[in-house]
Amino acid sequence: MKTRITKLFDIEHPIIQGGMHYVGFAELAAAVSNAGGLGIITGLTQKTPAELEKEIARCRKMTDKPFGVNLTFIPTVGSSDYPGYISAIIEGGVKIVETAGRNPQKYVSMLKDAGVKVIHKCTSVRHALKAETIGCDAVSVDGFECGGHPGEDDIPNMILLPRAAEELKIPFVASGGMADARSLVASLSLGADGINMGTRFIATKEAPVHENVKRAIIAATELDTRLVMRPLGNTERVFNNATVKRLLEKEASLGKNIRFEDIIEEVSGVYPKVMMDGEIDSGAWSCGMVVGLIHDIPTCKELINRIMSEAEAIIRNRLEGMLA
Repeated sequence: MKTRITKLFDIEHPIIQGGMHYVGFAELAAAVSNAGGLGIITGLTQKTPAELEKEIARCRKMTDKPFGVNLTFIPTVGSSDYPGYISAIIEGGVKIVETAGRNPQKYVSMLKDAGVKVIHKCTSVRHALKAETIGCDAVSVDGFECGGHPGEDDIPNMILLPRAAEELKIPFVASGGMADARSLVASLSLGADGINMGTRFIATKEAPVHENVKRAIIAATELDTRLVMRPLGNTERVFNNATVKRLLEKEASLGKNIRFEDIIEEVSGVYPKVMMDGEIDSGAWSCGMVVGLIHDIPTCKELINRIMSEAEAIIRNRLEGMLA
């Protein structure tokens, strides 16, 4: 299957593995790329640019296919060394960067001058258009279903994707609720050029996370996520657990008076405990509603091959058959 995304990133299949904190290590990125998709290393999981440089080199030893790095621009107490991370990306020979969070305009020219293609994650059409304006090569359009931060507009992909197709000139992929061939075919029909999968790739054999996390995902249903930090204007969709219930109780009781400091123990420093140690109830961790569609733990190759073969069957047999 050829789309504008496969041509842009020189990949076989229009499937991207999104950046995920303490999930997007070299093992997963290489496995996705070797299977014909686009694997992504999560930049800020590496605590310093030097560590990111080592992770890129490690991934390079595992695959000769294109892979990218996610760089999320977030406000932090101690500001991240973004120029240092970008230098590590460029010096490591990475030619694709997935940006997320705040507007990446400050750094786009630095990346583009080095021949790096930029795909920016957006939760609204207006942000996607801004990304196009500042020179991004593509965007990932994230619907309200997505794990992590869905924005504050609450627009699901059945509306958001065709709206993006009406407005954008650059290619875009659909993110949020993506798990299988049906996701891919539906996204293509709505105007996208491929899909970005996050939660689905956590439940794969190569994902370097604790087995407890994978088992929790395949045992969950579409009812097992919650939205937290809405009163702070920083909404995040997370896996529902005991800690999240406590966090939501705090939000309800404190109302408009809530501050980030009131919930810091539920959301700060969570990912190593969850993803590495398997303490799935230790805090709030990003997870999409798509858990309701995840029922097994395949290899990345098995998953991508299955998506592509079933997508072809849907198009050739089901959809073409309806025309008759």
